[in-house]
Amino acid sequence: MSEQDRYIAGVPCWVDTAPPDPRAALAFYGELFGWQFEDIMPAESPVPYFVGRLGGGDVAAVTAQRPDAPPQPAVWNTYIWVDDADETAAKVRVAGGSVLVEPVDAGDQGRVAVCADRSGAAFKLWQAAAHRGAAIVNEHGALNFNGLNTGDVEDAKAFYGTVFGWELLGEGPGAMWALPGYGEFLERRTPGTLERMASMGAPERFEDVVAALNPLTDDVPAHWSVVFGVDDADAIAARATELGGEVLVAPFDAPWVRTTVLRDPQGATFTATQFVPENQGAGQSAGASAAA
Repeated sequence: MSEQDRYIAGVPCWVDTAPPDPRAALAFYGELFGWQFEDIMPAESPVPYFVGRLGGGDVAAVTAQRPDAPPQPAVWNTYIWVDDADETAAKVRVAGGSVLVEPVDAGDQGRVAVCADRSGAAFKLWQAAAHRGAAIVNEHGALNFNGLNTGDVEDAKAFYGTVFGWELLGEGPGAMWALPGYGEFLERRTPGTLERMASMGAPERFEDVVAALNPLTDDVPAHWSVVFGVDDADAIAARATELGGEVLVAPFDAPWVRTTVLRDPQGATFTATQFVPENQGAGQSAGASAAA
């Protein structure tokens, strides 16, 4: 692991989406967030992989569905950093989950596997090589958080505890997944992180938080979701509509943030969240911040 790595094993580190029309997605997200894209795949590759960047730093990617595979709905995928994709895939099976795509090398970028928990929420394992995850986070247009949406919280606790060592903090809306020792890693990487969190009145053990837990009470299938940081939640909701997207949940105030849920023109949903310290005591949380 590089001294500059932002992630340790068990921390969500990357997101991408594979819509039916990648070029249309490039236009939408490029206009919405200001991403600049580069296809990092060789010319002979049947599937492109457009890495979106802000200020030269990787933030997310848009790829295409394989031409030999059945069409799939557009979603945002969550990748979780692991030291060994093969060993972690074995843990997924032991914990009762599924390995949907066996670990495979992604060129010189890393090793990836596609898995699902016992409720069917899909996620990806990322054993990093050349690609070290999102380089820009917690800024306008960058990854801010990842969340598990599930109707079986107790089952999720058992599964993710076994696979990644996560512990659940709190219950109901605002519950969060904590990885013991993550805060210590952040402090070593950026001295003063813990003091800054404490001075802001962050909840106990917030420094160890790696993801959100959003309980589902309806028939929505379990799934992982992503949150992007924005400077102005109201403005981004309006701009998404202008670009052909849809506002699923109008901007609202929650603790520390103002947030909105959006759907892009091809059906992939995501949350856009504006950090608002003055909202510390508002409503119930829809998430927190990603790696510091």
